[in-house]
Amino acid sequence: MLLVIGTIRMPPNRFEEARSAMESMISGSRGEDGCLEYSYARDVLDAGLIRVTEVWRDKAALDAHFRSPHISEWRSSWPALGIGERNLVLYEAGEPMPT
Repeated sequence: MLLVIGTIRMPPNRFEEARSAMESMISGSRGEDGCLEYSYARDVLDAGLIRVTEVWRDKAALDAHFRSPHISEWRSSWPALGIGERNLVLYEAGEPMPT
């Protein structure tokens, strides 16, 4: 299982404008084979910071995600939305354990 955890940053006043592009990206990603979780969350204390959480079954599923049309559309929208800073890290994880 692979986890992608991190952030993207946008001007806080562009959030509503970016919402439909983010919704398309999330919906498209969640529909992909091998996507176990995909979400964006606006930081409570920093309105321009979007927290990204992705869980993928395996590397093949993540590689297919990177080739998907919706990721290309999402990334091409970044300059117009003022999305610049991107800090995403890939982790390999074992099986989930109850806490």
